[in-house]
Amino acid sequence: MQSRNTFRLTALSIALALSLPSLAHAQSSDKATGNATDLDNIVVTATRTAVTVDASLAAMEVIDRVEIEHSSARSLPELLRGRDGITIINQGGLGKLSTLFMRGTESDHTLFLVDGVRMGSPTSGLTSLQDIPLEQIERIEIVRGPRSSLYGADAIGGVIQIFTRRGTGREGMHGRGRIGAGSHGLREASAGLDVRSTRGGVGVDLAHQSTDGINACRGTYDPLTWAGAGCFIVPGTHLDRDGYRNNSATVRADFAPSDAWQFDARGFRATGHNNYDGDYVDNSDIVQQVVGGSVRWAPSAATQLKLTLGRNSDISDNYLGSSFANRYDTTRDSASLQGDFTMAAGHVLTAGFDWLRDRADVVDPWSPFAAERGNRAVFAQYQAKFDAQDLQLSLRRDDNDQFGGHGTGGIAWGMGFGDGWQLTASHATAFKAPSFNELYYPGFSNPLLRPESSRSSELGLSQRGDAWHLQLNAYQTTVNDLIAFDASLGVPNNIDSARIRGVELIGDMRLDEWDVHGQVGTLDARNLSAGFNHGKRLARRPSSSARLDLDREFGAWGFGISGIAEAARWDDVGNSLRVAGYGTLDARVSWRFADAWTLQANLVNAFDRNYETSAFYMQPGREVSLSLRWQPK
Repeated sequence: MQSRNTFRLTALSIALALSLPSLAHAQSSDKATGNATDLDNIVVTATRTAVTVDASLAAMEVIDRVEIEHSSARSLPELLRGRDGITIINQGGLGKLSTLFMRGTESDHTLFLVDGVRMGSPTSGLTSLQDIPLEQIERIEIVRGPRSSLYGADAIGGVIQIFTRRGTGREGMHGRGRIGAGSHGLREASAGLDVRSTRGGVGVDLAHQSTDGINACRGTYDPLTWAGAGCFIVPGTHLDRDGYRNNSATVRADFAPSDAWQFDARGFRATGHNNYDGDYVDNSDIVQQVVGGSVRWAPSAATQLKLTLGRNSDISDNYLGSSFANRYDTTRDSASLQGDFTMAAGHVLTAGFDWLRDRADVVDPWSPFAAERGNRAVFAQYQAKFDAQDLQLSLRRDDNDQFGGHGTGGIAWGMGFGDGWQLTASHATAFKAPSFNELYYPGFSNPLLRPESSRSSELGLSQRGDAWHLQLNAYQTTVNDLIAFDASLGVPNNIDSARIRGVELIGDMRLDEWDVHGQVGTLDARNLSAGFNHGKRLARRPSSSARLDLDREFGAWGFGISGIAEAARWDDVGNSLRVAGYGTLDARVSWRFADAWTLQANLVNAFDRNYETSAFYMQPGREVSLSLRWQPK
């Protein structure tokens, strides 16, 4: 029954995506003319310069504050789940470890930025998505495909940039607030205040979220097979709910003394406590912090220079009950100097210098270590427009303290054919340096590891109308020196190569009063390394996925549903542990009963499906929540 429901939802999304052109023509006979429309959004992540979404040659998606507030999501992993090219693996619900796989690449192959500052743990190589509250996010830009030629290491699968809250932009004092409650003891509260003048402003947002959680782990410790996939719990223990608490704040200030100068400073900090099942550690105190600032000088419309500085801190104090187990304290300092020069209409040259330093201090009674690594890079990009054709060329050279020089490049081309049609093609190389845990963790590391490298090619066809957009992308990525656990050595090793092929079909439209977004994707990610696992599928990648979002407003009322389906996947490299496919449906209703007041009810997993995204870690069943938002227009 579960597999039939998954198939039906996938078929529904395919049918919707394929019908978008005809439905949109019924809605409007006007063709895209190149003029600004509601679909145009200014983005910066794909090229490190400001372009509109429809002018970008990259496959990308933008999630703005309105969409975040209208969604049923209560966390960043929930918001990203099922979106174009993204697979989220979660270990037990709100606040629990969540990893992201972009277009079939590894969970540490996506670069995360927060307000332009690199974010992530140098020890694990991962970003703690579960600890970034939605109430602190203004906007998210998702770029699919390699971007190492612009950003350096970690961007094999793509780049996701999170912009924290921005305020209204209007002069004067403006506030906002929200409270919410829901299933499993969910409690939420947030408030924000902005004060602006003609030349600048300051602002702050505070948020709290907590939940009693669920008893997620169904694994048990077996000394012969180690079954449990990380739960590793002794039978009869840890049969309890695993709660989570997060308190966060963002602060910001900007000042423009003249039209040529712009100063900006921002800070984000989240602290929390997480409980989970385990026999070595079972609870943690966490800190996620990003601070940064920038200075921009634009003496003319053709020239802009920008200096950006930032630091990301990732700290975790881990305990077994009340007994200290270990502490991970990592920092990532970064600086960037970038110049953008318009040489002629439609021709832009970008050049710059990036500096990065990763540090880690691991305090552990059995396996302590400390590490530090620096990286310096120069990059250049040329963007040109020739009538109906667009061209983008990018080159970068990284000099790493440990791995020496590494060069990457990218080329992208696009051509418009009239009636809103565009054909794009691209090819790029990328790389990923091993994490500190893979290199230095005592007893479970390999200091001889080499960086992973990749090459990717993509072909895209899209059509854009006044009220709709349809896009088809086909891509292939080959990863060499893929780092994986080598059973013969008992440590990580460069033993694997992989080939990833995929197709994405994405559609957006407005039909009458309905906003519709649909996507369906297929993925074939296989291990090409010699040996027993040759030809087997890479772990935790479903072979197909689909998502459908429908939203409509009826005067003061709003209604929406989101259907997500993912096919079965393997949870191990040997393809012996299968995780079944699933389909879920979320619904939401909102009522704006006064100009500044909105009441919203969410129903998550409406049909109470039992499913897992990671073997042995159950997902919550049906959940409901109610929130009240105050936000003057």
